[in-house]
Amino acid sequence: MTSTVAPPTPPAATKAVGAGIALVLVAQLMIVLDAAVVNVALPRIANDLEFTPAALTWVLNGYTLAFGGLLLLGGRLGDVFGRRRTFVAGLSVFTLFSLAGGLAPTDDLLVIARALQGFGAAIAAPQVLALLTTSAKDDAGRARAIALFAAVSSSGASIGLILGGILTDVASWRWTLFINVPIGLVVLALVGRLVSETARRPGRFDIVGAVAATGGAAAIVWSLIGAPEHGWTSARTIGGIAVGLLLLVALVLTERRVAHPLLQLHLFNSHRRVAAFIAAVGLVGAQFATFYLTVIYLQGVLGMGPLASGLAFLPLTLMIFAMSRIAPRIAARIGMPRVLVLGATGLTASFLWLSTLSESSTYAGAVLAPFLLNGAFASLVFTSTTALGLENVDAAHAGSASGLVQTMQQLGGSIGLAVIASVYVANGTPGEVVPGMREAFYAAATLGALGIIASLSVVLRRPSGLRSYAAGPAAVEVD
Repeated sequence: MTSTVAPPTPPAATKAVGAGIALVLVAQLMIVLDAAVVNVALPRIANDLEFTPAALTWVLNGYTLAFGGLLLLGGRLGDVFGRRRTFVAGLSVFTLFSLAGGLAPTDDLLVIARALQGFGAAIAAPQVLALLTTSAKDDAGRARAIALFAAVSSSGASIGLILGGILTDVASWRWTLFINVPIGLVVLALVGRLVSETARRPGRFDIVGAVAATGGAAAIVWSLIGAPEHGWTSARTIGGIAVGLLLLVALVLTERRVAHPLLQLHLFNSHRRVAAFIAAVGLVGAQFATFYLTVIYLQGVLGMGPLASGLAFLPLTLMIFAMSRIAPRIAARIGMPRVLVLGATGLTASFLWLSTLSESSTYAGAVLAPFLLNGAFASLVFTSTTALGLENVDAAHAGSASGLVQTMQQLGGSIGLAVIASVYVANGTPGEVVPGMREAFYAAATLGALGIIASLSVVLRRPSGLRSYAAGPAAVEVD
């Protein structure tokens, strides 16, 4: 009897895979940090382009709305047309309108450019995660790639604040957008050499599903973005959410009947995946809102400028990257669901710690320690929710699953920011920073508790029958 042993992967091929992973992660970092990079530059943008206070919010919201609303469509486009090809198309749009935004002479043109940046990001971002998971040579490599993706995604907002502060103080707010252009061009020049194309899945494109998914996600995000300003009981908020939910119901009904659905409904058959989605909505929402609150505190109470307030997030960012190195080893020892429980608990504790901020607090005495705690456990949350969201997904549907994972994260960010900003305003005092902040951090902790409950539902659930928990793309999902 003879046995066949697979030959080892040549070192050159391994290096090429590693270089390709690094390249697409650079693109992911650009896409994620762009939601936050202009945050600390908003006062300068308002002065230069004469934005009204209400219109200024759309410099952020225009990007968020397009990005969150089109991720499902972007994921499906990658499955149908090839992920590298779709990634190149999306990143090209993102890079072009980064340049256009930096050159924008008026407020309207800047908002339009930001929305088109978000469109390009939504097309490119799902391909990043899909290319990472399908390029990995084995389960261990896949786990490392997911951990790196989670580190980049979870630290993107804080890196954006740091980079935005540096560029705004040293050069101009326009460089918060120009910086994407040379990086985007380098990635586009190298991606064809370092990243392999995936197989296309020919078939009729689901137009009705695309319209329903995009319209539903965009309507909900749009409604949540405006809820703090217009009120949760306003016709705009209730009507927008109702329209979004109706479109999502139409999406589900459509996807049951079409031969080539935009959204793979079987992805919701796994209790582990659904629990990870719920945890992501709560925890990512609380995290994004925490950055919003702490930037206000650092600038409004501690008197930090754009550069100093950005650099204040550096310890948090470094902790995220440090923990990303050991997250796969922790998961191998205790399992990914327990990693999620651990991450959710630690992240929620950091929100409660930050609720003690006062007028007399200092950065070293009251902000630094909860920032370090936050960074340590944020990495575990993003790693585990991403890994569980992609668990047992066939390679052919990796784009759709990746789009769904990131849609949940973006939806969570919109929900969290809307809820917590509303709590902050409702309990605040006009002209003062600290009043309302404690209640807002309590609201963040409540969203964190939702993540803890969802993660515990996986750990405590008794298995029913035989199931596969393999992480590889060919694994069969029976949960």
